[in-house]
Parts: sequence; C-alpha cells; structure tokens
Amino acid sequence: MTDICGIVFLDKPLGWSSRRAVNEISRLFSEPGQKRIKAGHTGTLDPLATGMLPILLGDATRFAEMGLEAEKSYRVTFDISYQTDTLDLEGETTQSFENQVELQQLEHVLEQFRGDIEQVPPVYSAIRIDGKRAHDMARKGQAVEMKSRAVTIHELKLVSFDYPLVTLEVVCSKGTYIRSLARDIGQSLAMGGCVTQLRRLSTAGWPEAMMVTPEILHEQKQACLLPLGQWLRDYERVELQNADIKRFLHGQRIQLRNTEADNKEMNVAVFAGDMVLGTGLLKAGMRHMVLHPARILPTAQKRYL
Repeated sequence: MTDICGIVFLDKPLGWSSRRAVNEISRLFSEPGQKRIKAGHTGTLDPLATGMLPILLGDATRFAEMGLEAEKSYRVTFDISYQTDTLDLEGETTQSFENQVELQQLEHVLEQFRGDIEQVPPVYSAIRIDGKRAHDMARKGQAVEMKSRAVTIHELKLVSFDYPLVTLEVVCSKGTYIRSLARDIGQSLAMGGCVTQLRRLSTAGWPEAMMVTPEILHEQKQACLLPLGQWLRDYERVELQNADIKRFLHGQRIQLRNTEADNKEMNVAVFAGDMVLGTGLLKAGMRHMVLHPARILPTAQKRYL
C-alpha cells in the first residue's frame, strides 16, 4: 500500500466540529482493518462555521504550522439587535437592543477595527487555561478570565448592511476570533453582535476553488488530495540525486556544488523527483551553499534507506 501524504481542502459542512472533519477524512483514506492514517487540521472552525478547513494526512501533518500561522479570510454575518453568551446562534440570548444604526455610523466604527487591534477571545472557545478548554470551564459554570491578545485585521470590507444584519469580509492574522470582532463592533455601536453565519473563504491565500465537499471527496478522493510538494509552495526547491538523497535522509549536511556561497540563508523543500524528502536550511559554506537538514520525512526514509 502506498503511504498517504497530502492535503485535502475540505469545505467543512455546517454542524461538523473540526475534530469530526479530521476523523472523517482519516477514516476515508485509511484501509479497513489497518492502523488509522494520521491526520490534523490547520486551524479550528466552530461547528456553526463552514468553509475552508485544510486537513493534512500522513507526513504532511508535520507542516500544519504553515496553515496555523497563516492569515485567513472570512465572510461573516452578525445581528446587532441582540447578543448571546456564546456570541453566536448556539448560545442563550443575554441582551436585546432596539436602537437604530445608520450606515454612516457603522462605516465610522469599522474604520477603528482595521490594522493592529487588541481582542479578547470568546469565553466559549477552545483556548486552554491551565490545561483546560475555556468552553468546558464555561459550560460547568466556572469563572473564565480571557486575556487580551494582539491581532491584525488586514482587510475589513462591508459587504452589506440591512438592519439589523451586517455582512463583512475579513482578512486577518492568526489567532483572530471573528465572533469577538463582531461583538466588539457591536459594542462600539452600543449594540449587540451575534454571529448568524460564518464562512472561511481562504487559508494562507489558497483560493475557494480548492475546496471540496464531503460528497465530492467520497466520489474521487485521490483527485482531491493535494501533494505535499504543492503545500510547500513558498519554499525554494532543492532537488537531490543518487548518494546525496541518502546523505540527506541520514541527517548529513550536503555541499551543493552547482552553487556559489553567499550570505543569504533560506528555507528549502528538498525533493527526489516528485517525492518530498523533507525541508532544510541553505547556508553559505567556504565555496558553495550547504544544505542543512531540518525536517526529514519517515516515508522518504522508508523508501530510500
């Protein structure tokens, strides 16, 4: 059996937890009766959110941080006439508001949320506090103190305003909670901000067209699996041949004799043909650039050693 390694850009359905999505994809690509293929995602999506959830399989899970650390984009609709304890439709209503808000007021407030901002995550979130999930603590009635964090809103576009519903498109840094953004915009208007719809449009710049539904995935799963090499698209490519392949996989440094030494260091993805061997760091040697192994993939070792 060929070792599975790659990425699925799942269009996560409404109601699925991120954990369920990972389990479903792992089960789909695993052979019956065999050990389940290792899988993981690149950033939690709430059950009431839909959209892009990259799921990494096999050795690709070693590069999850490329999605976790990346900027993401969303389309969100929220209702400013009320608020809930979870900041979305899952919770109980805690406040209602009857004030009127004009378009000009909303546009003025939105300007305050572009760029670098401070944000307090929702109490009902997967953040760990002393080893415990905040949402588990909140559901048990325990006091939960969430600390403010710095995030960046790169783009904040008003798509529509049909009182009391506001729809925005947001491009933001890692760690941004869209429910908190909606809450804070509502509070700045002296209103609520309950998220009624949330869809992730992109992770790390990967376009919406990459997404596949569970139905399509079940019909043509191999065609939906993006090779790891494409996930590493931001890395410079270094190709090794013959004895250098084994040297790299043994963790040895390699002089790249077809290069000249310079002071520029760079992260690279290391290949043998179409197969990813791992990643490394290129550093200047005496005369040539030297490849320093950083991350070596077990599937490559299994094939070549």
